[in-house]
Amino acid sequence: MRSADESGRLRSAAGLRCQTDIDADGRYRWRVVAQNGRVVAVSALAFASYERCRAAFEEVCRRHAALTGGVQHTAEANGWMWIVRDESGRRTIVSARSYERYSTCRVAYTRFRQLLRELGESGEVPWSGS
Repeated sequence: MRSADESGRLRSAAGLRCQTDIDADGRYRWRVVAQNGRVVAVSALAFASYERCRAAFEEVCRRHAALTGGVQHTAEANGWMWIVRDESGRRTIVSARSYERYSTCRVAYTRFRQLLRELGESGEVPWSGS
C-alpha cells in the first residue's frame, strides 16, 4: 500500500524511498533507501539529467523480469556483493555495501529483486527529494 506525504511524494508503506545524487562530474545517480536510512542499492550508471536518472530506475522496475544478476566477490576486499545486469549484460544496479557472508548477500539480493518486482507491478516508485 502506498501513500503520499504533504508534498505529494509517494512513500511505500515500509518507508522505502528513492533518491538522486549528483556526482563530481555533474551526472545523476539514484539510490534506494530503506526506512531505517540504510542505502540498499545504487545505480551502477550515471545519467546526464535528473529526468533520465528517474526514468532509468522506473524502467528497470518495469523490466525487472528481463534483468539478470547474482552474487560475486568484491574486487577490493574479501567479501560479497550483488549486481543486477540489463539484457545486454551491462551492470545497472549494485549492492550499496559488501557482505561478509555469501548467504547474507544472497538473501539481500533476493529481497531486492522482490522489491523491483513489486515496484514494477505497482507502477509507483517512491521518490523523495530531487
